[in-house]
Amino acid sequence: MAKPKLLALASGGGHWVQLQRLRPAFDDFETVYVSMFESYAEQVAGSRYYTVPDASRFDLKSFAPVFFRAVRILLRERPKALVTTGSAPMLAFVLLARLMGVRTLWIDSIANSERMSSSGRLAKRLAHRVVSQWPEVAEREGVGCWGAVI
Repeated sequence: MAKPKLLALASGGGHWVQLQRLRPAFDDFETVYVSMFESYAEQVAGSRYYTVPDASRFDLKSFAPVFFRAVRILLRERPKALVTTGSAPMLAFVLLARLMGVRTLWIDSIANSERMSSSGRLAKRLAHRVVSQWPEVAEREGVGCWGAVI
């Protein structure tokens, strides 16, 4: 029997590191990765890997290329679930995946120890589940806390 497909996404830097620390949790899935740098593909050798451009909440036009790339990836891969450690460009995937009936999980970055990221606050409206890595932030924001990945 084929494993269900998981789309695992993160922007670069710490978001990617956090996603990589979650890899053991993906063992029961056929995992497809998405990030921003071609060089990350070698870290997930043996899995399909896609890149997307960066986008900023301060420049909404920058989301258009991400959105169109997300449509192509989601239609090609047809995942059962999506997990992301952020950042803003991954919101396009969460929105589209949700519209396609894909289960979505947003894990807010460990860097946000005082309050949820602005992207995380948007994800609360889009994703099936949002979690913070800080219990105090989770309680204040009304989201779950499953511990830290770093």
